[in-house]
Amino acid sequence: MTASPAAAALTTRAQEVSPRIVDDILTLVRQETSSYDLPGLATGLDLLRELTVQRLGRPDHEHRYPGGECGDTLTLTYAGTGTGTGTGAGHVLLVGHYDTVWPTGTLAGWEQLRPSDDGRDRLSGPGIFDMKTGLAQGIWALKLARESGAPLPTVTFLFNGDEEIGSLSSRPVIEEVAQKADVTLVLEPTAHGAVKTARKGTGIFQVTATGVEAHAGLAPQDGASAITALSEFVVAAAKVAAPDRGTTINTGLFRGGSAINVVAGQATAGVDIRVSSEAEQARVDEELDAIKVSDPRVRIDIDHAWNRPPMTLNAASAPLLALAREVAREQGRDSLPDTAVGGASDANFVAALGLPVLCGMGAVGDGAHAQGEFIYPDTVPAQTALVAGVLGRLARPLRG
Repeated sequence: MTASPAAAALTTRAQEVSPRIVDDILTLVRQETSSYDLPGLATGLDLLRELTVQRLGRPDHEHRYPGGECGDTLTLTYAGTGTGTGTGAGHVLLVGHYDTVWPTGTLAGWEQLRPSDDGRDRLSGPGIFDMKTGLAQGIWALKLARESGAPLPTVTFLFNGDEEIGSLSSRPVIEEVAQKADVTLVLEPTAHGAVKTARKGTGIFQVTATGVEAHAGLAPQDGASAITALSEFVVAAAKVAAPDRGTTINTGLFRGGSAINVVAGQATAGVDIRVSSEAEQARVDEELDAIKVSDPRVRIDIDHAWNRPPMTLNAASAPLLALAREVAREQGRDSLPDTAVGGASDANFVAALGLPVLCGMGAVGDGAHAQGEFIYPDTVPAQTALVAGVLGRLARPLRG
């Protein structure tokens, strides 16, 4: 499809500055920001703020929300130049997390430029796909939209440092700021170029088994092994999964015992649960509570911590998706697909409030949370131009 003159100028400019965008991406990647490394997170957020100010100037308003045991959350607001009225006009929230799943020290020895089977260059690094590329692209999108001369909405960036561990401190901030904005764009990576309009809800359950300690050689019969009981529970919990209904259950952490020659008196497991509906949430709760272990002396306690509600394409978001597709067509794209994915994001919180939100507006690549995650740098201009084009249309009311 042939791009319109204004859209073509925007995409051409994005191509011209693409090397600078990639440089900013790599600058962010080189500062490791593990969700559990508070000093690294603080340095990473300072770097992200500095980069934003370098590209866009000082914000009209900013606020840093202390995260306690999590990374801080920062909002930076840039006043708009448009006077749009009606639903969807005037104020856009761009959300992105700067924390990663990778422990500090992972960067050492990580191969940055990776060979590709399809002949395209790939850039790799811890957090490059999920989601430091999206952060840099979002900053540059506003810069390019400004340069285009189009009327613009007020734009608020929200950078949080605890998304990978459930947005424990940032969730109330996200919900508060989203309710003040007209639309939210989440700069998470795409699904092979598709935006994400449906995501599973997530549970982060902690299961504790409390048994009876005893000497493993002298009096094993006096003991009640918390490890054995919790192992039984984990096997039974896996059978509660129903992939055909979109429900998966994964025990990712298991700890227990005090010594090899002691019958374990304590054991804990961390269980990741993904569901596509509230009905499945209720079923999982009920069936996990009903699990019995063979030794009645062991007590099983379950912390039912549902973290993110399921996300679907709500009525408020459908016009936003239509607008993004219109912008993509104007920029010469054949299509802008949308899809449902198993992972959750901060978009789940916004969608649950009935507010318009699109997720997956960031990187094109693959390998989230896997060694060797990567982006295709040749997609950076188009993705940046897409967000810039959407911003340029949100100074006017959404149609739909």
